[in-house]
Amino acid sequence: MVEIVLKKGKEKAALQRHPWVFSGALDKVKGKPEDGDVVKVFAFDNEFLAYGYFNGNSRVAVRLLEWDENQIINKEWYQNRLQQAIASRQFILSDKTDTCRLVFSEADFLPGLIVDKYANFLSLQILSSGIEQVKNDIVEILKAELNPKGIFDKSDATARGHEGLPIENGLLWGENPPEFLEVKENGIAYNINIAEGQKSGFYCDQRDNRKILASYTKGKKVLDCFSYSGGFSLNSLANNASSITSVDSSGLALETLKQNVELNKFDSTKITSIQSDVNKQLRTFKESGELFDVIILDPPKYAPSRSALDRAARAYKDLNRLGMLLLEKGGLLATFSCSGAVDIDTFKQIIAWAALDAGKEVQIIKQFCQPEDHPVRISFPEGEYLKGLLLRVL
Repeated sequence: MVEIVLKKGKEKAALQRHPWVFSGALDKVKGKPEDGDVVKVFAFDNEFLAYGYFNGNSRVAVRLLEWDENQIINKEWYQNRLQQAIASRQFILSDKTDTCRLVFSEADFLPGLIVDKYANFLSLQILSSGIEQVKNDIVEILKAELNPKGIFDKSDATARGHEGLPIENGLLWGENPPEFLEVKENGIAYNINIAEGQKSGFYCDQRDNRKILASYTKGKKVLDCFSYSGGFSLNSLANNASSITSVDSSGLALETLKQNVELNKFDSTKITSIQSDVNKQLRTFKESGELFDVIILDPPKYAPSRSALDRAARAYKDLNRLGMLLLEKGGLLATFSCSGAVDIDTFKQIIAWAALDAGKEVQIIKQFCQPEDHPVRISFPEGEYLKGLLLRVL
């Protein structure tokens, strides 16, 4: 096995079980590893640190996965890791919820692997060359453990480019999922599109937050921005919101939302869908003087890296400023960020700037986070990406 030796003083993060070793920390590479090969990582004084995946293309040169030198990284090792991850999510699944994240990359000691369960189908995202090398083993283990109808490869994230990997989107094993697959979450049914939908098919990371926020929407006029297939909209309908306006730029997403309203036999007269750029539509509402009781802002990732933080901060500030201006006095703004580069303190500061620009007094009444199937390893705080605030705008 190829051995990697770190520069003096660069072993601290690995000793603290952080899973990333950056290329600038490498001193010697004893051998010629292929991208995705498992290597042994040593400190400058030749103390063993961990096993990890090597990648010469990536800024993260080694992704650490095992700190016990006596372990052998083989199919049995992957089986044990997958079994642990799957077992830890079983309490989430029930007759009311048949979708959740089964494997969450570094949080489950499998850097670069995401596995989502959608009813009887599995959707995989493979984001590291190390997992790409053992993809067949992963599929075989998942087949044996879960007996799904099909396993679909949804590895179309731009992150694969950093690892020198091409985009993949297609069936890995079993049946192709139907164009619209019915899943359940908190008793609400959804038609989702795994092949063409965003991310791995559905945003199950908002499961708890959708339910919490719905409790504030009874009898309220709700605006759901970046609504996608209607998670927040459907929960608000289930809790008897008086009306809901759902805005998204994707026609497919809004068509799926329409199907989901029919699927749950909700009152379709209560919901209006608008296909538009959200910022443009918010300005249109402002010009027409339309106001809402509850507004939900759940935008895509504005800051994919720290280098994009300043630009993202301006985008978040303007979005939230517009949202605050469209609320009735005392109305509620539920605002989210899924950018890992934006921590909660930075997000609160951005909200403070937005309130100042909007000329509004704002109270934080609740803080949102990602659910239990998206755990955060204490040694890897970067895994905490989803954060949100429920604000009362005075």
